[in-house]
Amino acid sequence: MIDKEELIAIADETGLTPVVVEKDYVLGWLLAAINASRRLAESWVFKGGTCLKKCYFETYRFSEDLDFTLRDAGQIDEQFLLERFTEMAEWLYEQAGIEIPSDRFKFDIYDNPRGGRSCEGRVYYQSFFVKGNKNLPKIKFDLTSDEVLVMPPARQPVFHGYSDEPEEGIYIDCYDYPEVFGEKVRALGERGRPRDLYDVINLYRNDNLPAPAVVRDVLDQKCAYKNIDRPGIAAMANYKDALEQNWEPMLAHQLPSLPSLDVYWEALPEFFDWLEGVVEAARPVLGAVPGGGEIYRPTYGRLGLRTTQGGSLEVIRFAAGNRVCVELDYTDQQGRRSTRIIEPYSLRRAQNGNVLLYAVRSDNGQIRAYSVTNINNASITDKVFVPRYQVELSPGSMSVMPVSSGSGDSQSLGLPQSTRKSTVSRRRPFGRQQTSARQNTGPTYVFRCPMCNKTFKRKTMNGKLNPHKDKSGWNCSGRMGIYERTVY
Repeated sequence: MIDKEELIAIADETGLTPVVVEKDYVLGWLLAAINASRRLAESWVFKGGTCLKKCYFETYRFSEDLDFTLRDAGQIDEQFLLERFTEMAEWLYEQAGIEIPSDRFKFDIYDNPRGGRSCEGRVYYQSFFVKGNKNLPKIKFDLTSDEVLVMPPARQPVFHGYSDEPEEGIYIDCYDYPEVFGEKVRALGERGRPRDLYDVINLYRNDNLPAPAVVRDVLDQKCAYKNIDRPGIAAMANYKDALEQNWEPMLAHQLPSLPSLDVYWEALPEFFDWLEGVVEAARPVLGAVPGGGEIYRPTYGRLGLRTTQGGSLEVIRFAAGNRVCVELDYTDQQGRRSTRIIEPYSLRRAQNGNVLLYAVRSDNGQIRAYSVTNINNASITDKVFVPRYQVELSPGSMSVMPVSSGSGDSQSLGLPQSTRKSTVSRRRPFGRQQTSARQNTGPTYVFRCPMCNKTFKRKTMNGKLNPHKDKSGWNCSGRMGIYERTVY
């Protein structure tokens, strides 16, 4: 497991609490464990707000739950889930040093309104920041098997911007981008929660916008399955009061800075006009903002640039990703200090090593280059901008362009295309296969590491240990376990 100081440093960069960053870290490894489980990887399809954050947009709200549609309804079974999650807990402890107490698993299985089976699961984990077993932080799993899958799932890389990211990366099967979009619009019309409004408008503002007919077709099938009408602007008025009351309580802790509700509410008429085909959103092919230098785009949370007042400039990348302007407090070369509203587009490193922020002045449309060493402060405004150039501030190589696992021609549907090649994780898988009777039976041998006292379960009488962490999160030198007992 990474150390406490890394989590604190990333929290400081992103403007979030260390507890939220730690949860995001554990979420990433849980997705890795699901992908490493043969039985779960074949059935579970990732969806929801956390899917957007971990698979499509780095600079997005930090979500807290894991939502899946299961292609095998028989897996919504308490005993099955207990067995798989116990395997996952052992794997996570061995691979990343994350402690998930198996005696705290909770799976509530119930009949949903459609008559199918669903499950709400809770997984607790040991935290650097929360002390006491009674107060362990938790991650909620929402599992359902009777949701309609309109499009083939996409095989997407999982963003995991921490130092222990596997060399081969983490991958997961998830909803294709238009399906995530359509599902979010359905949720907005059905329940009208703040996160649904935030997600829908941000999806609409993204450069890689699918054709409205594709989203509309997904949405119609989702609504027909749930026997509800397609949502429209008229019905949204019913949610305004609740949105105003819950906007900050439900979203503020998930974001470094929360724009006002009006920024999103006032965009709804334009969004629904686009969805219904009343207007066609013009999305020209944008060129790069003029200027020299090499694009500076480190992993989100590792920008390493500060204002003269000590604040992180990560807030500027967040603003760019959410298409909102920044109020910039800046001192020019003549020593004159002033503030201005800018549209941020790019960070570039000049030949002399200086990092420059390329932006457009909101008041006059002029392009400006600002030396980051002269930025005194930066804060997010409520003013939305429509990009005039490519937004190059998105960190890393994450993209909203899915790698489809289906064989259909996605280009003909107006979907964004991916240039990133998907790979299959080489990290050791685990879990029983349905076709292997040998793996489902027989004794399990328990070995204890003599250096850190961690225990490991093996299906063979072989005490060799893989590299692992001790209970404090440090690398352990133990490589040969001591046999303790056999479990039948």
